[in-house]
Amino acid sequence: MSAASSLPSAASAATLTPPHLPAHYQAVRAQSVALVQPLLPEDTVVQPNLDVSPPKWHLAHTTWFWETMLLQPFLPGYRVYNDQYAYLFNSYYNSLGSRVNRADRGTLSRPPLADVYRYRTYIDEHMATLLGQLGELPAAATELVELGLHHEQQHQELLATDIKYILSTNPLAPAYLSSEQLAGGQAQVSATDFASPGAAARPAAWLPVPGGIYSVGHQAEGFSFDNELPVHEVLVAPFELQNRLVTNAEFLQFMEAGGYRQFQFWLGEGWDLVNREGWAAPLYWSQNAAGQWQRYGPTGLEPLNPAAPVSHISFYEADAYAQWAGARLPTEAEWEIAARHFKATPQGGNWLETNHFDPQPVAPDADPTACHQLLGDCWEWTYSAYHPYPGYQRAAGALGEYNGKFMLNQLVLRGGSCATPESHIRLTYRNFFHADKRWQFTGLRLAR
Repeated sequence: MSAASSLPSAASAATLTPPHLPAHYQAVRAQSVALVQPLLPEDTVVQPNLDVSPPKWHLAHTTWFWETMLLQPFLPGYRVYNDQYAYLFNSYYNSLGSRVNRADRGTLSRPPLADVYRYRTYIDEHMATLLGQLGELPAAATELVELGLHHEQQHQELLATDIKYILSTNPLAPAYLSSEQLAGGQAQVSATDFASPGAAARPAAWLPVPGGIYSVGHQAEGFSFDNELPVHEVLVAPFELQNRLVTNAEFLQFMEAGGYRQFQFWLGEGWDLVNREGWAAPLYWSQNAAGQWQRYGPTGLEPLNPAAPVSHISFYEADAYAQWAGARLPTEAEWEIAARHFKATPQGGNWLETNHFDPQPVAPDADPTACHQLLGDCWEWTYSAYHPYPGYQRAAGALGEYNGKFMLNQLVLRGGSCATPESHIRLTYRNFFHADKRWQFTGLRLAR
C-alpha cells in the first residue's frame, strides 16, 4: 500500500464487545503499519531527541505489549518470539524488568525493520487465536484487550508526530506524503468541508458558559483510562470561551507585536526557556528568502495557512499569547464543562483518519454561535496541573505504571488532535505533557 492515504478506520469504543474485538484489533494494527509505509527503512531508526522514538521502535513496542500483557498470561502453550525483545522494547514498566534507556532507542539498528514486521505477524496470528477464545477467558482478558487497543492508538498518535519531527530535522525537508497522495486520501475518507488554504478566518466569538456545580470525569459507557476517574463535583464560576482555536494569523500578530521579546507576558520559566533556546516562533515555522512565513507540514515546507489553528506551541507560548490577548487559558474542568454544554462530539472533526495530518481552518460559513474544534485539530493546553482526581487509586502492578506515576509537574491538555484516532477520544480524555513540550499538535483556545 502506498501510504497513510488509505488508513483503515476503527470501530467506536462503545462497540467493543468480544464479537467485535477481532475486527477492531485487525483495523488498529493495520493502521499502525499504514502510518509507517511512506517511510524509508532508514527513516524508522532515527531519534532526533528524547521526546521522539524511532518508528521501528513504536511498531515493536506495541507488539511487545500484546505479547507481554495478553499472550503470555492467557494463551496456553504460547512461546515468546524472542527472549531479547522484552529488554529492547519495554518502555517504562519497571515491574516488567530492565530495558534500553529511552534516550538510546535510536541505537537499535538491529533487529532490522523486516524482523519487526515478522514479529508483528507472529503476534497477530497468536492474538487471533486468543481473541477467538475470549468467551472462555476471565473478564480481565477482555479489559486488557481494550486497553491494548487504546495503547496502540496512543502510539499511532506518537508515530504521526514523531515521524513529522524526524523528517523535519532532515536538511532535505522531505515530504511525508505528496500533495496528490494527501488529496487522494482526503477524498476517500473525509466528508468534512474545511476551509481552503488562504481563506480568511471569521473573527472569533465569545460564548458564555453558566457557572454552577458540575460532575467531571468519565460518566458514559465504554472504555476510559483510570486517570479519568472517579467522577467528582466541581464548582465553576460563569466564564466565556472562544468559539474556535487561535489561528496562525492571530499568533503572528503576537509575534509581530514583539510577544517573544516582552517578558511581561511570560511565566518566569517560560521566559528563561525562550531566551535560552532562542525561540521566536512556533515549532516548524521559518521564513524564506523573501521573508514570508512557511512551516514544515506533511508535504514538506509549505506556505503558512493564516486561517489554520496555530499548533506545536508549548504551554508557555500558549499562556504568553493569552496574557497578551487580555485573556487566559481555560482550566480542564472548564473545558470539559464547556464541551458538554456545547454538545461536542468527535463526528466531523479532523482526526488521524481524515488524512490531513495537519490542523484545518474552520469553514467560513460555520455557525458563529456554535463552539468549533473542541474535538480534533489540536490538543488544547489548559491551566490545570496533571494531578489525580479526588479518590483516585493507582492500580497494582504494571497497569499502575500506565498513568499514575506521571501525575506531577505536567499540564493537562484536552480535545485530541489531527493525529488522534477518532475512536480513541472522549470528552473526558486527559492528555498530559510538560510545559515546554511542543512536538505534538498542541494549540490553544482563549477563556475569560
